[in-house]
Amino acid sequence: MPRRHIRVTGAPEAPLRAALTALRTELGVPESYPPEALAEAERAAKTPAVPSYDATDIPLFTIDPPASTDLDQAMHLSRQGTGYRVRYAIADVAAFVVPGSALDAETHRRVTTLYFPDERIPLHPALLSEGAASLLPGQVRPAALWTIDLDADARTLAVDVRRALVRSSARLDYAAVQKQIDDKTAEEPLALLKEIGEARERLEVERGGISLNVPEQEIVERDHAYELSYRAPLPADGWNAQISLLTGMAAADLMLAAGTGILRTLPAAPDGAVGRLRRTAHALHIDWPHHVSYAQLIRSLDPHRPHHAAFLQECTTLLRGAGYTVFRDGALPPITTHAAVAAPYAHCTAPLRRLADRYASELCLAAAAGEPPPDWVLAALDALPHQMADGSRRAGTIERECVDIVEAALLAGRVGEVFDGCVVDVEERQPGVGTVQLESPAVIGRIEGEHLPLGERLRVRLTQADPASAKVRFTPA
Repeated sequence: MPRRHIRVTGAPEAPLRAALTALRTELGVPESYPPEALAEAERAAKTPAVPSYDATDIPLFTIDPPASTDLDQAMHLSRQGTGYRVRYAIADVAAFVVPGSALDAETHRRVTTLYFPDERIPLHPALLSEGAASLLPGQVRPAALWTIDLDADARTLAVDVRRALVRSSARLDYAAVQKQIDDKTAEEPLALLKEIGEARERLEVERGGISLNVPEQEIVERDHAYELSYRAPLPADGWNAQISLLTGMAAADLMLAAGTGILRTLPAAPDGAVGRLRRTAHALHIDWPHHVSYAQLIRSLDPHRPHHAAFLQECTTLLRGAGYTVFRDGALPPITTHAAVAAPYAHCTAPLRRLADRYASELCLAAAAGEPPPDWVLAALDALPHQMADGSRRAGTIERECVDIVEAALLAGRVGEVFDGCVVDVEERQPGVGTVQLESPAVIGRIEGEHLPLGERLRVRLTQADPASAKVRFTPA
């Protein structure tokens, strides 16, 4: 999933739409599926592999954005003694994709769902990802069903995962969930989301983890011009994310105990990256005293405030060192933790949108059953980190190019205007070239000029804003 969520609403003008279409062509983004892969998907949609365990009596519910139809996860929360029981169903993609098939090969080529401001390019054909494999309400679906028992402080006591038939009873969105919980009209399985989510957030603080509540950037078209706004995440977004994090941590622990797995790892951020963020905070008038840690600062920010929202967007740069680490036969890797999670962690909750999750799910199912992993999983395991890295690089390129295109569209027609900003980066080999962060609108662009004052505020003049070339350029005013 993207680190920066950018959405264009209204009717995007031809230059912006053309620029995004050209970007897809330039990067060779696969929009259609090979006929053989589509035929396999059609057959699988009609006759998926069906597990024997029936858990359709559990009244699961999903929480997603209103327009989402590729539903990876459904949950049910209950009290268990003095603690809690979390049931978390994850779409069972392996019930539809045969190893070594044309469809399997195509998912290995795509690796992830790709997100553009105006559309998404799915990992799996829509008849699976938005249909037969999606945990849509009222539909019986094969899933990997996690059962995680927690104590009164929401610490993990016991974990089980098995294949099951499930049926979601309701599709909810974040705003509706938040309203029901705030109004105290939510029934217990939903009301417990706040109780468990807040308890897990306290444990996150205790272990030194950080959750970035990154707002969605929205570019709104009005009267043939664009305006930038942010949709700040609700508390319910964070509580829901804690259930996913809980499951990812449980998956990592299962695989580590079994001795074979694939982890999502992230080393600690280098000092230079944090220094750049300090300059960005300065540019956006965010007070960051030197005695305040990065984690403390993040928790103090209000994503409803535009300059805080802009800073949270830039904090995603600290996630760029994340990768996938494979281990097998009990030989554990040097790094097993994810620095932002502050614990071992695995991607396993979004198999409709991320290739690695299908394999992590299979490894966890085998570990929980005390069985060896399937041969097809072991055969693909060593190549997965490289495939996921290639896919992540492509997604990152798309993300950066889309940001440039959208910000160029936002500033188009304002060439020659002067803005307040701050130089947050200067290239070491070219000290006359750097990066400037504007105060308003909170966009970033390239700046060229002599003696750029790193970390200092200055007035800058917009010299270029062209969506077709995805370029925004400034000079000191």
